[in-house]
Amino acid sequence: MSQLKELLVDQLQDLLHAETQLTQALPKMAEAAHHPELKKAFEKHLVQTEGHIERLRQVFEIVGEQAKPKPCKAMQGLVEEGQETIEEGTEKEPLAADLALIAAAQRVEHYEISAYGTARGLARQLGLPDGALLLSRTLGEEESADFLLTAISDPLIQQLTLNDLGANVNLESVDGEHDQKRVSAKPKKTARKTETSRV
Repeated sequence: MSQLKELLVDQLQDLLHAETQLTQALPKMAEAAHHPELKKAFEKHLVQTEGHIERLRQVFEIVGEQAKPKPCKAMQGLVEEGQETIEEGTEKEPLAADLALIAAAQRVEHYEISAYGTARGLARQLGLPDGALLLSRTLGEEESADFLLTAISDPLIQQLTLNDLGANVNLESVDGEHDQKRVSAKPKKTARKTETSRV
């Protein structure tokens, strides 16, 4: 086996164990999440993770090697941190607990994005376009999951900031009609200025 192929197999074995660990960790994170969108994101990613495992098995077939996992100590550490975050979250306000969960989840995503990017590059170099395509699809889903977590966290951060300042405002219950009126009023002001400038 060439050194390049050996390196790819090593990466795939690491990822297989990492993803398998996540199938056990994600249901716990979904159960601990308070915000419905965050809970839904974890549940969705669990389904994706099961698909990632199946794709990895397909890549092993393409490479011509057995799909044997190798202990991924990095993911073990990240999963342990995630469990600590869940336990500590029981003592926090729901917003703070959810943001801590998102932080733990994004550490996982960034590890996977890095690992899948490396594996895809190795597959391309070895002339395995089908394997590279499968890895690329999973990489895209990991990046999308990370993006979704950021999108969920932004309003939570704003709400927690308001809470810390003592503001009695719930961003989720703000009347959207007032915002719509404000938005539609802006073009009218611009139009008046234009008419005045002509005179």
